[in-house]
Amino acid sequence: MAIMLGTARSPGLLILLLLAGLVSAPGCGRQERAETGVVRGKALTPLADAYLYAYREGADLRGPAFATSEASGPEGDFSLALPPGKYLLVLRRRAEGEAVGPVDTGDYRSEVIGPVTVRGGETLTRDIVAPRKIGESKSLPALSKVPAKTGITGTITDSDGKPVQGARIQAYQHAQMSERPKYVSEGSGVDGSYSLFFPEGGTYYLAARNKFGGPPKIGELYGRYDDGTIEPSAVYVKDGEILKGVDITMHKIW
Repeated sequence: MAIMLGTARSPGLLILLLLAGLVSAPGCGRQERAETGVVRGKALTPLADAYLYAYREGADLRGPAFATSEASGPEGDFSLALPPGKYLLVLRRRAEGEAVGPVDTGDYRSEVIGPVTVRGGETLTRDIVAPRKIGESKSLPALSKVPAKTGITGTITDSDGKPVQGARIQAYQHAQMSERPKYVSEGSGVDGSYSLFFPEGGTYYLAARNKFGGPPKIGELYGRYDDGTIEPSAVYVKDGEILKGVDITMHKIW
C-alpha cells in the first residue's frame, strides 16, 4: 500500500508518521552528521587500551572529562566524536585498564594538547605520544595533613554487616556528588574504621568507595551516608568538633 505524503492534502498524516519514526524530515540525517566533528589518530608507540579525554577549554583537567573515547585498538587507533568547539585533549592508559581514576606510577599519560578547534563535519587527525609515568604518584586531593581538630569518624561495613577494609570516604559540598570530592580519607582499617579531618567546619555529603575516580561501576562497592533517608543526608561539622558514629554501609553495584 502506498502512502502519499503531500503536506497540503494530508498534513496530519505526515506529522503522525514523523512522530512515529516511519519517515524522516528532509535533511535531518545530514544535519546530525554535520553537527559533530571527529578527532582520530594513534596512541604511540602504539599503545592499546588507551583513552582520549576531551575537556572544554578552561575546565579542571582533574575532574570528569566532557567526553571520553573508547579504548584504543591493538594498533593504538582511537576516535572521538565531539560537537564543535575548543577542547583540551589528554591521552591516558592505566595499568589496570580502567577509563577513570588517578594516573599512578607505571601508567601512561600524554601532555595536555590544545586548545584544538573541532568543526562540524570535519575530521581532525592527531597522533599522540603518552610517556610512562615514573616516580612517586600524586597524592589524592584530601590526604594532605590537616590538624586533627575538626572531622568525622565512623565505620564502613558491607550489606552483611562485615567491616570493609581499604575503602575511602569522599566528602562533597553538593548533594549530587557529581563533582570532584573536596576531601578524601585514608583507606579504612581491618575493622572498617576510618577518620577524615577537615581544615574547618562545614556541611558535607559523604560517599564510601573502594576505588577512586569516575562514576561507580558494576561490581564495585559503593555507599552513601543517608541517615535513613532515600536521598543523601548532609553532615554538619562544627569547627573544633570530631563527629563520631558517622557509619556508612556499602553495597555491590549490579
